[in-house]
Amino acid sequence: MAIPTASSRAKLESLSSSSVAATSPASIGLFCNPGRVRRLPIQKGLLNSGIRCEVAANDVVDQNVTSSSSLSALEQLKTSAADRYTKERSSIVVIGLSIHTTPVEVREKLAIPEAEWPRAIGELCNLNHIEEAAVLSTCNRMEIYVVALSQHRGVKEVTEWMSKTSGVPVAEICKHRFLLYNNDATQHLFEVSAGLDSLVLGEGQILAQVKQVVKVGQGVTGFGRNISGLFKHAITVGKRVRTETNIAAGAVSVSSAAVELALMKLPESSHTTARMLVIGAGKMGKLVIKHLVAKGCTKMVVVNRSEDRVSAIREEMKDVEIIYKPLNEMLNCAAEADVIFTSTASETPLFMKEHVVDLPPVGPSVGGLRLFIDISVPRNVGACVNELESARVYNVDDLKEVVAANKEDRLRKAMEAQAIISEESKQFEAWRDSLETVPTIKKLRAYAERIRLAELEKCMSKMGDDISKKTKKAVDDLSRGCSALRQIYQYWNRKFELKWSKLKNKV
Repeated sequence: MAIPTASSRAKLESLSSSSVAATSPASIGLFCNPGRVRRLPIQKGLLNSGIRCEVAANDVVDQNVTSSSSLSALEQLKTSAADRYTKERSSIVVIGLSIHTTPVEVREKLAIPEAEWPRAIGELCNLNHIEEAAVLSTCNRMEIYVVALSQHRGVKEVTEWMSKTSGVPVAEICKHRFLLYNNDATQHLFEVSAGLDSLVLGEGQILAQVKQVVKVGQGVTGFGRNISGLFKHAITVGKRVRTETNIAAGAVSVSSAAVELALMKLPESSHTTARMLVIGAGKMGKLVIKHLVAKGCTKMVVVNRSEDRVSAIREEMKDVEIIYKPLNEMLNCAAEADVIFTSTASETPLFMKEHVVDLPPVGPSVGGLRLFIDISVPRNVGACVNELESARVYNVDDLKEVVAANKEDRLRKAMEAQAIISEESKQFEAWRDSLETVPTIKKLRAYAERIRLAELEKCMSKMGDDISKKTKKAVDDLSRGCSALRQIYQYWNRKFELKWSKLKNKV
């Protein structure tokens, strides 16, 4: 039996109230006319609720049944309704939208910035059927992981919450979302952490993003032991897959794919001479800069809010001319660039049609088109810019063109990773089982100790008050060492602790 948490107990009170209404005597057809009870369908749950239901057609009902006994029956029904939720373990559910199922114009509306993850977790856990929650929102995916008291109701509540916070209609979310439960949800997160579900198969940045979920979730009410354990185990799986397989060998990242895409669209003769502008010096921006340098670029302009990050990058790449410009000079810098990479956390576009239309045209040596490579979600460059004859915009969904070339080779390597993920999924399920076993073993131990102390007291009273301390200790030690209950407890405790120690090291 799952042990209900403090938050879930409060929810169960409201849940049981609605369940009572649905399973009250009136709703199940138990009509009490004076002196009779009719034979009518009775729900199975009532048979275990402690209420005696006489169903003989002509049996006489005790006319002394009082209103207080009726109230007692309703209270028992209420308790039974709550028990039905607690007897079954809550489900792990993932409600997700990814680059594989959802276009970027929908994903960007649903994206939740990292700074808002704690707020989102709190709001999700305030929903009636949600106990725990976590948010994984990246440029390629928006996934919400929850522990739900009811799968169907939990999914409905989370979907409605997503619609309310994003403005995207429920029908639109349902059109693109995927739903996974329990072991399937566990395997999915393990595959995500291992890079198997990424657009760029085997890429390493997603593992850092999964780690960030755990870092942000620490201390947040609602990031509970099931969800926390799931994400921590996912980190272990991601590391193990990369260590024991070649899935990451030669793998490209989103940033490197962005650079490759830009070079594909430029004439080959301009690869080292095209004027490059990078907007944003965070993790993605820094990787773009590194990959540009690896492709032979020796000069670029970087626009960022502050110069600190740019200075740190400049220190790492002393042989490259990296020019820093503040954000308020972004449009002037764009006027002098042939290729513009954007990777900021801005929730509103940096470039719209009206910003680009008046920029001076680029030369024929770079193809005559100003290229915008936008790897941000939400997007930093509006799709309307594509309406201009002088510019082309590419976003993360367009990177499929680049990664398709080397994906087939790594798909073969992914088969090795799947075997590891399957093994680790079983380990995680065993760990979840152990969460329910711990309270049971503690209760068994306390029960055995109460029996021992009671029997010891009986024994001591028979021996009288004149026995020595040494004898008392000997009898006490004997009761500890020879109790049958104690031996049974020790057997199961050793067996459990052996499994627990192995699992604890992994999770």
